[in-house]
Amino acid sequence: MIRRADFALAEGDVPSSFDSLATVSLRDLAPGSLLPTSLRKPDFQRETNHWTPEQVVSLLECFVNGDLIPSVILWRSPTYLYVIDGGHRLSVLRAWIEDDYGDGPLSLQFFGNAISDEQRKAAKLTRTLVAERIGTWQHFHRMQSPDLPEADLRKINAIVSRGLPVQWVQGNAEKAEASFFKINTNGTPLDEIEELLLANRNKPIPIAARAVIRAGMGHKYWSRFPDPASASVEKLAQDVHLSLFEPELNAPVKTLDLPLGGSKGVRTAMQVLIEFILLANRNQQGTPKLVSDQADDVDGTATVKALNRALALVNRMTGNDKGSLGLHPAIYFYGPTGRHMGPLFMGTATLIASKLANNDPTFFQKFTRVRAHLEALLISHKDLIATILQKSISRHRVNEYSSLLDRIILELDNGKAVSEADMVSYARLVGKIIVGDKVTGSKAFNDDTKSAAFIKSALQSAIKCPICGGYLDPNKSVSYDHTVPARDGGVGTLENCQLTHPYCNQSVKH
Repeated sequence: MIRRADFALAEGDVPSSFDSLATVSLRDLAPGSLLPTSLRKPDFQRETNHWTPEQVVSLLECFVNGDLIPSVILWRSPTYLYVIDGGHRLSVLRAWIEDDYGDGPLSLQFFGNAISDEQRKAAKLTRTLVAERIGTWQHFHRMQSPDLPEADLRKINAIVSRGLPVQWVQGNAEKAEASFFKINTNGTPLDEIEELLLANRNKPIPIAARAVIRAGMGHKYWSRFPDPASASVEKLAQDVHLSLFEPELNAPVKTLDLPLGGSKGVRTAMQVLIEFILLANRNQQGTPKLVSDQADDVDGTATVKALNRALALVNRMTGNDKGSLGLHPAIYFYGPTGRHMGPLFMGTATLIASKLANNDPTFFQKFTRVRAHLEALLISHKDLIATILQKSISRHRVNEYSSLLDRIILELDNGKAVSEADMVSYARLVGKIIVGDKVTGSKAFNDDTKSAAFIKSALQSAIKCPICGGYLDPNKSVSYDHTVPARDGGVGTLENCQLTHPYCNQSVKH
């Protein structure tokens, strides 16, 4: 509802001879008003879609009922009026006027028609709640009778007469930015991800993560880069997004075509993206350890490099590149109830990234030799693995799982039959771990049970690679292999064609 703009572009002297706007009313946000054209959120402002449908409705109820709403804080540059605080409030009011809660014409244009199902569901829920508890903007516009109920007259009176009070930040862009962080320290605090992104907003990994989250669409945090670099950022971001977050994850699970990275909701996916891109860019010494360890990216070179390395790691895990392992997400990244598990995804990615950084091709050969046995263990012991991870401190779970997976692969390659007790021992836990389903008194199946039942049944008839015996993910990663190699006279007939993992075809067989 309010576009973003870079403070760095707000150059020149700040005009001071004009009278300042005292309030922002609904008519200031309605179609035909010039104010929305002038309003901008600074790049460091938090994402407006952080608000839930309930918070949106609550703000509108406060507005039409005449309840107190805090002031909006603005700063004027020569070009725009920047919203230092109150972007959510103004966006909600404009969304009500436009009947656009993330799926309307303004949103479709902004996101290039790429609106996720999750966003559509949130928009539909918000619209329903608004209609039930407040009434639509169009509903109030149709009220022309002088004999309206008193409750409606009170709401109309508030709608036409009140505005959000405005306070102004005086000074330059540096003063305005300092004001923002002070407000968000003392008021509604930033969460850890927001604070990380804002404090490091000019560094390559945050820029890359913000590009991937919207598949190169939405606000262009990379707009200051030269055109060739900007185009590369958008193309690479689309490729990484497609590989990690498509198709959209729905509950209950009714397909084995699952996204590797789980849900692409902003809150969930941003944490995954930052950690994944950071992981993909670490060298043998483990640097950069933190997002802040990198220098600001002034021309896009570092962001493009970060995205290229992230894509290279993705392509090892999935896709049709010759080195792709084609990991089946239902086996490697989803837990016993069919829910995506971040530690499984990031732990597996950590293991693969470390082997790539250390230039260890023997690992991938060992992995392929034991793949069928490994996947049988991962499927049959999902509950045990989930319980092992629960017993670890949350910040250690990714590395714990990476080490556990590495040890299992090593022992299987040495010819050992890995048992439940062995897995507990490899995780450095003592004693026997008891696992089991939570008892419920309900007679209805919940989404977790439905998802688990579907995955269990679907895997029983899923396609396997004839070279390694591991499961294939034919929707994302498959290679068409000559059973009798072409160099030995094999021809391109149906009888001589088999479906394999790309790595098995290109690196194992040849």
